[in-house]
Amino acid sequence: MFYPDRHAVENIYSLPDYEHVHNELKKVGVTLYLLWEEYQSNCRSEGTLPVGKTKFYEGYQDFVISRNLTNHIEHKSGEKVEVDWSGKTMSYIIRDTGEIVPVNLFVATLPYSQYSYVEACPDMKMDSFLRCHVHMYEYFGGVPTRTVCDNLKTGVVKHPKEGDIVLTQDYEALGLHYMTAIMPTGVRKPKQKASVEGTVGKIATAIIARLRNRTFYSLPELNRAISEKLYDFNHAPFLKREGSRAEVFEEEKRDLHPLPSLPYQIAKWVYGRAINLDYHVVYEKNRYSCPYQYAEKKMVDLRITESTLEIYYKGERLTTHNLFPEYVNNRYSTHEEDMPPEFRKIKPWDDERIRNWAARIGPNTLKVINCIFSNVPIKEQGYNPSLSVLNLSKKYSDGRLETACELALTRGIRSPRYHHINAILSANQDTYYLEQKALPDIDDSSMGYLRYTSATAVKGGDGHVE
Repeated sequence: MFYPDRHAVENIYSLPDYEHVHNELKKVGVTLYLLWEEYQSNCRSEGTLPVGKTKFYEGYQDFVISRNLTNHIEHKSGEKVEVDWSGKTMSYIIRDTGEIVPVNLFVATLPYSQYSYVEACPDMKMDSFLRCHVHMYEYFGGVPTRTVCDNLKTGVVKHPKEGDIVLTQDYEALGLHYMTAIMPTGVRKPKQKASVEGTVGKIATAIIARLRNRTFYSLPELNRAISEKLYDFNHAPFLKREGSRAEVFEEEKRDLHPLPSLPYQIAKWVYGRAINLDYHVVYEKNRYSCPYQYAEKKMVDLRITESTLEIYYKGERLTTHNLFPEYVNNRYSTHEEDMPPEFRKIKPWDDERIRNWAARIGPNTLKVINCIFSNVPIKEQGYNPSLSVLNLSKKYSDGRLETACELALTRGIRSPRYHHINAILSANQDTYYLEQKALPDIDDSSMGYLRYTSATAVKGGDGHVE
């Protein structure tokens, strides 16, 4: 009665559907604040006026937010990163079969800036855990002094109340590679990594809930969508302080240790594999060669990474192979240097090897071969003509071929070929040429011109050649 305009104004607002709100709150990561944002967006698209946040909260009386008060902790820039697995999962669908594949979320947070990293993984096994660390350090562009983790089995072997903490061999190797101290929290003390625990809850809203209505058909596709929402999360303004996570991170990044020149390679060891008589070791139905000298009753160890397989004998690496994909079976990876000499393949011909052969025969033969290569557009076109000339040394001899090449060059042939050299050798012109070179120099100006053909030359009684 006293304020009629107040109720008239309220009627122009589009009231929220609280039944829908109640049902949505049952889903993973959905909060009242997120639903209020979505409600505002829907009202703007429909051209209606939304109620304010306070009114929206008051309209949903059954929703209660409880908080546990904790002491404020001052974190140092670049000091540590906290890592954890999110208890909330996501999934993608295999398009061909329709199978729903659940995935786990790896979450990491730098406490000083609250800058975070999130990645979906097919499982929480050792390889996935270590791979996420490698990607996390690359995402940050540096390495904090400490890496704080939970007491998960993939990272910690033993965490006694007194004495040294024992890490898994691979996790400790990763820490040494990146020069960061792996520091597990106390047993059942999640508040020792409160930053990442808080981020796990926040990314449930910022990523899981915001992507809940989208369908993904592969793990890479899902991770691309997570990366987009993670960017928004890191660049969104803080609610209770100035700036954003990304802005504070730009300051913290200067205090991170630089990345090593090469990323950590995740590897597993297979011990005590026998070398077969064909000097190959079997792994996952494929065969990989090692030096044949070790083939007799030798046991070796295999180090397998994502892309390579290394063979070790008593701690010494013998050889390295590219690892065959999982779907490949019954293939051989054989290095020529691992084979016995009698089994090694002949190296393919190239211009260098051809020129070396010609040089061993003689300088004139090398000149002929160089002429052949200089008169072809691409060097490969000179391989066969050159080999045809050089193979004449097998039919005749190196000496005769060298003489024939010299004779062909003295005749002024710009680019002697097989048919030139072969004609000289088959007519024994190279032999006569040598005989003529052996004769003493005489004044033959009165003897007229010298002519010889492919027929055998004969000296007449007067000394002239017939």
